[in-house]
Amino acid sequence: MKHSIKFPVFFLTVFLSSLFSFQVALSQNYILNNNASVLEVHGTSSLHDWTLETEKQSGKIVIAQSGDLEIKTLSFSVEAESLKSGKSSMDKNTYKALKTEDYKTMTFDLVSVKKAEKLSDKSFKVSTTGKMTIAGVTKNMSIDMILKLEGNKVLLNGEKSFKMTDFGIDPPKALLGTIKTGDAIKIEFKSVFETK
Repeated sequence: MKHSIKFPVFFLTVFLSSLFSFQVALSQNYILNNNASVLEVHGTSSLHDWTLETEKQSGKIVIAQSGDLEIKTLSFSVEAESLKSGKSSMDKNTYKALKTEDYKTMTFDLVSVKKAEKLSDKSFKVSTTGKMTIAGVTKNMSIDMILKLEGNKVLLNGEKSFKMTDFGIDPPKALLGTIKTGDAIKIEFKSVFETK
């Protein structure tokens, strides 16, 4: 009688552990390739429109795909003082507004995927919510993006508009306040993640 109880329990244990290993095997880690990725911040001012481009960013995405797409982890980090406009005076004003002496990075961490719509075998429109932290202030934010799987790469393209004041940032001013930056900005990203 004892053997008849142990036998199914043993096989159930083996089955569950093999199922767990199968699930783990389906998950794939991808690391952001800084040199191949682009993240820009677009804004306006009383004089002209402006663009900042980041030189140093990092990130990670973990995907499980067994028919449906499942994003287990997604994180971005941008080094605040790697944002460059091509004009040192504007960069200094930007860093002051972002309080970069105290807050070195800006981050986005995925909380949940609200929807993943399949556009083709390897392409998805993904609606996410996550926590974005800028200048030490964290806000819940929704971001829509297009995710493409290409061999050992994951490509993420998207954009998000919001106001600087949402994060307690005073829009930068220049030339003794005669040039004023608009509150609304738009972040555009084309991120390339690769397996290592």
